[in-house]
Amino acid sequence: MFDLKTHLRSLVEAHGPSGHEGPIRDVLREAWADLVDSTETDRLGSFIGIKRATQPLDPPRRILLAAHMDEIGMLVSGIVDGFLTIRRISGVDHRLMPTQEVIVHGREPLTGFVASVPPHLLSEEDRKRYPAWNELLVDVGLPPQELEKRVRVGDLVTVSAPLVDLLNNRVAGKAMDDRACVAIMTATLHELRMMRHSWDVYAAATVQEENGLYGAATSAAHVQPDLAIALDVGFAKQPNVDTDAELNGGPQIGIGPNFHDKLVDRLRATAAKLEIKLQDDPLPGHSGTDAWSIQVANEGIPTALLSLPLRNMHSPNETADLRDIQRTARLLAHFIAGLDDTTLTELAYD
Repeated sequence: MFDLKTHLRSLVEAHGPSGHEGPIRDVLREAWADLVDSTETDRLGSFIGIKRATQPLDPPRRILLAAHMDEIGMLVSGIVDGFLTIRRISGVDHRLMPTQEVIVHGREPLTGFVASVPPHLLSEEDRKRYPAWNELLVDVGLPPQELEKRVRVGDLVTVSAPLVDLLNNRVAGKAMDDRACVAIMTATLHELRMMRHSWDVYAAATVQEENGLYGAATSAAHVQPDLAIALDVGFAKQPNVDTDAELNGGPQIGIGPNFHDKLVDRLRATAAKLEIKLQDDPLPGHSGTDAWSIQVANEGIPTALLSLPLRNMHSPNETADLRDIQRTARLLAHFIAGLDDTTLTELAYD
């Protein structure tokens, strides 16, 4: 029996910043072994599971599901007097780094902490601001000569944060953006095992979204799908965050020029049949998601975006509701099962 939380834990507790997603591929290679007919890895490193149609069309049709598997991370930029200087690879908020536990991926993983200057020793002016990146140092506890033997400039640094169970079916941890959506794809593949579908399904765990949406572009070119649905996280309501989206309120659906309006309408119709609430997510320009690259790949791909409401985005404690993950997977599975030989004609613009 599929245990969503256990699978999600295996994903978020693995370490794979942009450009270094190998450990996540390993998790998925095992998790998807019995769910897909075959797997592929494109030349940039995105991992793609392929589930063939149970009732194939002639010619075959393909739908691409895309969720990025990279996480925000850092790398060692220098070694100074037994401490490591760091820089972000993508998306890390320097305000949150002081005193965080991290893993330095040197010749072997080393646990460390981002050092913090005691407030007693700060000037009055420095107490009013956050330290800049060039002021952050990582301490793993080793003397200088030993540290230089085990760590090199360019080695990865990631936050060490386990998945934490919260009340009310909620969980928190690092890399929920976007591994929670990778888990949605896994749950969708589980749902599809009990359903008939006429389209081939390509589930792509894409690389390097956080530093440029690159894996989505190469995956779309590799798969050449007829339709695509990107999966990412959206902002959920919390103090000082301007949104109406609620945890346990159902997935958000992107609205705007990045998305094919007829495809969006079809997703809405499927959700209505399943009595799954969708939360509108108006995005008038760049969505900042894999959908942006996929939409204009090849000759253009009808693309939609479903987002998982998330609190505390780009922090070590990103918070999601497991029920939203389950609902999104159910919606996707039923949507895929409803695709047939008339779908592309119905979605075509006049």
